Amino acid sequence: MRERRWRGPEGPKSPVALLVALVLASFCLMTLDSTAGGPVDSARRAAGEVFGPVEVATATAVRPFTAVPHWFRSKDDMQQDLIALQAENSRLKSDLATHDYDKNRLEEYDGLTAAARSLGTSLVPARVVGMGSSQSFSRTVTIDAGSDAGIRPDLTVLDNDGLVGRVLRVTHTTATVLLIVDANSVVGARVGRSMQVGLLHGRGALGTDGRLDLELVDQTAVPSEGDAVVTWGSEAGGPYVSGVPIGKVTHVYSSVRETTQRAVIDPYVDFGALDLVGVVVPSGTASDRAVIEANGTLR
Repeated sequence: MRERRWRGPEGPKSPVALLVALVLASFCLMTLDSTAGGPVDSARRAAGEVFGPVEVATATAVRPFTAVPHWFRSKDDMQQDLIALQAENSRLKSDLATHDYDKNRLEEYDGLTAAARSLGTSLVPARVVGMGSSQSFSRTVTIDAGSDAGIRPDLTVLDNDGLVGRVLRVTHTTATVLLIVDANSVVGARVGRSMQVGLLHGRGALGTDGRLDLELVDQTAVPSEGDAVVTWGSEAGGPYVSGVPIGKVTHVYSSVRETTQRAVIDPYVDFGALDLVGVVVPSGTASDRAVIEANGTLR
């Protein structure tokens, strides 16, 4: 016999009825799911026990690959930070290394300014660029200022500590300076306390042996240890202007044969560390560089 399909009053089962059936089934599943220990909860736990380890293993295996772009970005950032830190570290080291040098140069320049005011003279600042012998002289230095800066022979050279020497010869851009410690150097000097005058002779040595010998004109005069000695100077101011500090008396001894008093002078200037010096020039001297005037200003 032919199978007969049930038909409702509207023919085959309508979609609305199917939808209602599905909704009722969903409510039934929700009710079962909300019941602790129900069949759905058991099925969920079973699925978790099966697929959970797989998910963990998969995430662990994939993580290095998903982190590669971030790793490259982080490495680039770290390299840039490292380069910046290295540059900053180098700058700080350089600043630290030159701090004392810059400080000393500033003090030297301030000393020259004070010397110009004290002596009432103009100074051309220059830097020592070489040390060595010149002709028959054994203790000379070369400075980076010459005739273009208004310098000529037989001008006084000093630094912030005291007398350095005198100009021997010049070129357009440099000058050779004879140091007062040279064995052939003779400087007219005066003992500050007694105003006694005499002649200073160099010993040709630098450092701790760089001493000067003072022979007073008055052979009966005896200077005291610690007395300051300054330049005697000439009326024309050359080769040495008057009043420039030279050094102090450290020892006095008598020459029985010559019946004279001699004194050993320790110079104020450290001739082994000369850097910035000033050359005394007449006021109004034309120069290719700034000149420190007698009032301490620059021209």
